[in-house]
Amino acid sequence: MEWIDQLVALGLTEYESKVYLALLGENPATGYQISRAAGIPRSMVYEALGRLEARGAVLKTQEEKAAFYRPVDPNALLDRYEKETRARIKALRAGLLPLYTRQEEGKLWNFRGRKDALAYAAQMIDRAEQELMLVLTDADVAELEELLREAHERGVQLGVMLTGKANFDLGQVVRHPRRETELHRMEETLIVVTDEREFLIASGHATTEATVTTNANMVLIARQFIWMELFAQRIFARLGDHLLELLDPEDRQALH
Repeated sequence: MEWIDQLVALGLTEYESKVYLALLGENPATGYQISRAAGIPRSMVYEALGRLEARGAVLKTQEEKAAFYRPVDPNALLDRYEKETRARIKALRAGLLPLYTRQEEGKLWNFRGRKDALAYAAQMIDRAEQELMLVLTDADVAELEELLREAHERGVQLGVMLTGKANFDLGQVVRHPRRETELHRMEETLIVVTDEREFLIASGHATTEATVTTNANMVLIARQFIWMELFAQRIFARLGDHLLELLDPEDRQALH
């Protein structure tokens, strides 16, 4: 069923997908043989075969007593779909972008899904011109590191707070104290602030709730939060043990 769903996503119908998959395993084959292998009525098989032939997904030969069909090689078929899809997306991008007017009205926009949150974060990173302030989990580092490296190479200043154990060495980087991460429930929190202009926060990996805004006050608070954490960690790195001992035990624990 998985491959049927994937073929349907490419634009085939369910019957067309079943017929093509049946032909992959048994070909050349007659309509009757395909009907039995695919488990669909013969009348629907010939209709599906006609559409597949028109799509260039199957080939037909007419012999004396019956017509036989075989599938086009999956590599050739998928290469063609890939080429057509890229061409379609390129044309849509060229046509739709001039129509898009983005209003920076400062509203808070909410959406769900980790994949969508990471895609939005990637767009923000790609658009950044001067500064990126981020809070990243290990999973976020793995997904976004390449884009962040590209941003760093084009001169964007990075301020990064890591809440996990991943290695990351671009820009100013600090590791958020484990105890404080737990207290603030940031184990699965992604934050991106771009050019003091836009702010994204997403929480949760299995079930992700995200908010994005260009509201100036919200952006300021988010950027200031990360900036203060970077500043505090720089100060903490310079404190000797004798000064740390002057802190209350609870405060001292939060710094480790």
